[in-house]
Amino acid sequence: MTEQHFPCGQCGSDLRYAPGQTQLTCAHCGHVQLIAAPAERQITHALGELDLARGLANDLPPEATTEVRTTTCPSCNAQVEFTGAEFAMECPFCATPVVIDPGTQQHIKPQALIPFALTEDQARGAMVAWMGSLWFAPNTLLEYARKGRALNGIYVPFWTFDASTSSRYSGARGTNHTETRTRTVMVNGKSEQRTETVTRTSWTPVSGRVARDFDDVLVMGSTSLPERLGNELTPWDLAALIPYAPDYLAGFRAEGYTVGLAVAHEKGRAAMARVIENDARRDIGGDAQRVDHVDTDWRDETFKHVLLPVWMAAYKYNGKSYRFLVNGQTGEVQGERPYSRWKIAFAVLGAMAVVLGALYWNDPATFAPAVAWVRAVLGMGQ
Repeated sequence: MTEQHFPCGQCGSDLRYAPGQTQLTCAHCGHVQLIAAPAERQITHALGELDLARGLANDLPPEATTEVRTTTCPSCNAQVEFTGAEFAMECPFCATPVVIDPGTQQHIKPQALIPFALTEDQARGAMVAWMGSLWFAPNTLLEYARKGRALNGIYVPFWTFDASTSSRYSGARGTNHTETRTRTVMVNGKSEQRTETVTRTSWTPVSGRVARDFDDVLVMGSTSLPERLGNELTPWDLAALIPYAPDYLAGFRAEGYTVGLAVAHEKGRAAMARVIENDARRDIGGDAQRVDHVDTDWRDETFKHVLLPVWMAAYKYNGKSYRFLVNGQTGEVQGERPYSRWKIAFAVLGAMAVVLGALYWNDPATFAPAVAWVRAVLGMGQ
């Protein structure tokens, strides 16, 4: 995890990137510094794909990698990066004290990023709206969000993968047809003949080929965030990717990847394989499909390492921490939501009261003893 600092040219305070803009702003004196826009030629070069085979073989060009001093947080597994003479600090994710491991590691540089488009206030508004839609959430959860607690703006590492594929499959096509049959059933102690229609499926062995080109299949490169939440912060508009520039990190943090290229590639291929299987099912056709085997040729595989903007907050309830993530580009919210046991209990009691009330009005005599007992306990008399 790194945080870039850019001193203000007028007062020396830290400049901060202004989400949705192309400038750095000083919160102390208001000075504005524009971020230089890269030339079209630089954009094309920076967003170029890297060869996957060379990346997996640790044979990338020197300009694509860098030496970093990092350690892994023992509590949340975040990759904490040290700068200068630092050797100990707190993990930005969970405040656990961490000490740097000896030596350095070679990391693949981020090639591109999507700058923050939402301000902290806008992200908080999206989070409050999402929390307000949660059933049985504790009242303190909304209070926590509305009190203006600070959100952390973090650039989360992702990998993108491209590939051209050609797949051979084998399976079966199912064709449905109906049959009418008569069976004997017992009704009130007497046997009766009943006719019913049933659907049966006949299967025919099939095989074929499908092909698909994949572009920018996303895999999260962080283990410090829940994988399900990070993967569901979609959609991302990857057309907004720009060449990596540290200016956009001013005032924000950027996490180093903890999911390496090889592991991410396996996850990327698994995601592509699911799409290929669906392609095979469509190609099989019929009323039902069965895919028994798929053999895929993978060609022209490339990748990128990119940083995507996420606002993050953490909330503690009954001794357990819950995290909430806001897509810093679109406002999509995902979170680990807590439940209020009291609200659930009252909802169950309310539902029971409605059911018992309905039964009482249908058959008051059955419930007369219970009603009399309640009246006696409450001192209501007859």
